Amino acid sequence: MEEGTLARAADRVNLSQSAASRLLQILEEEFDVTLFRRDKKRLIPTPEGEQFYPEALRILAQVDQIPDFFAQIRSDAPVPLRLICHTRIVNGLVLPAIAQFANVEPDTPVKLEIYPRRDLGRRIMNDRFDLGISALPVPVETIKPNVLGKTALQVALPKDHPLARRDILEPADLVDVPYIALDDTTVIRRIVDQVMHRAGAPLTIKHEVSVGSAAYRLVKSKLGFTFADSVALDPEVAQDITLVPWRHEMNVPFGYFLPPRRDRHPRADAFARVLQDVFDSKLAG
Repeated sequence: MEEGTLARAADRVNLSQSAASRLLQILEEEFDVTLFRRDKKRLIPTPEGEQFYPEALRILAQVDQIPDFFAQIRSDAPVPLRLICHTRIVNGLVLPAIAQFANVEPDTPVKLEIYPRRDLGRRIMNDRFDLGISALPVPVETIKPNVLGKTALQVALPKDHPLARRDILEPADLVDVPYIALDDTTVIRRIVDQVMHRAGAPLTIKHEVSVGSAAYRLVKSKLGFTFADSVALDPEVAQDITLVPWRHEMNVPFGYFLPPRRDRHPRADAFARVLQDVFDSKLAG
């Protein structure tokens, strides 16, 4: 699924191509299913193969965890709370929540894994987490999130910019200010593009970055404006940036989600409560 050809897939798992082909054939014959269609040297997944893929990832992830499981037993150490999230909300939401959680649950270690949103779905399917945090919708349809709330996107400007003193801004006000956009793989970019298209006022992009933290730092360096919210804005740059309300309403929903399995980390609910408290305090300013 990931490599595209049997030769590359075989090389990845240290098998010969013939051995990998035989294993795939045995699997298909055993369960009377066709997982791939052969097209010359390429393997094209069938609908059944597409359906099996996330389950295969979950099974393999469980197998990969066996050494860690026994190492954990031998060490008699507390089981870490495994968190996953995407890049945009790390500094503004997740790290403050971890710091607060450490105060109320000092004996519970935390393991945080951070991924670009475009890769988060694959990590969710691996099922190697206890709690995930994300802008909504979650990039895996089978996961039902718990909603934390929604934040309003505002115009982020350098604190000493003349427009930073305005009560509200609209597209005409920013004609001469370069727009620093997130790329089109991000939720924020899609929200902004959709709202401005409906308003008949598309924005002209000057600079484009893939993560919010880069956009905020370019704003701090006075290269233009971007869109940000009070929850995701990095605390390190917040003192140098002003968020000004935008004429066109643009909201970003946030939530957390738990893995579908029944056995859950005993401190996951405690972290969720802390996460909600931090989110609410960010909204309140």
